[in-house]
Amino acid sequence: MQLCFDIMRWLHIVSGFLALCVFWIPIVTRKGERTHHRVGWLYVIAMGIVSLTAFFMGMYRIAWDAGPDPDAIPYSWFLLFVAVLSSATAWYGIRVLYHKKRQVVHRKWSDLLFPLILFGSGIGVSLYGWVIELALLQFFPLLGIFLGGTQLLYWLTVPVKKSHWVVEHIVGMMSCCISTLTAFLVFGIPRLLQVEAASLWIWLLPTVVLLPLIFAFTNTYKRKLDRPRRL
Repeated sequence: MQLCFDIMRWLHIVSGFLALCVFWIPIVTRKGERTHHRVGWLYVIAMGIVSLTAFFMGMYRIAWDAGPDPDAIPYSWFLLFVAVLSSATAWYGIRVLYHKKRQVVHRKWSDLLFPLILFGSGIGVSLYGWVIELALLQFFPLLGIFLGGTQLLYWLTVPVKKSHWVVEHIVGMMSCCISTLTAFLVFGIPRLLQVEAASLWIWLLPTVVLLPLIFAFTNTYKRKLDRPRRL
């Protein structure tokens, strides 16, 4: 079983690194072009592997072998939340493209299930963080609560602006990257710098940096697509 865990860990590292490397290409390429489409799918596949391997490693530590590290269980719950966050946001980013022409409330269970799980896991992991007094688990899951709630709101309301699907696609894909960067700072930086743990502010840095970029990109497309046509 340990061999399987080690394989999953390396798959997780390689896929996460690949996702971080290609993430920026769809951002700087024109939407709808072949490069944007192909690299975007490469990013989604890499994030899918990241999610699956994170889920396996988290469950392995919690259910089978916590190891000698006393922090293994709390950080395993963080891994599980990263798995939910990255998969839910990537799925959302794809599905809004498939339903970009919708003009009614969307109640398909496969699209509502992910936001519900994200919202619920955000609450659960945050409460667990307050119980064990771990700042990372106290505050980072709030992002999942917010995103899960906004995704549910989007599906259960009728779009009124032309830019709705572009905006939600950007939010989904860039939010997905936040989970990968945060996981890298939580697990990668301490090992690279040979320190026990980084501070809460380092952990929250991807959220602080990428949220303004998300707002900037979405506002750009809102201005382009929602402005009234001149007669």
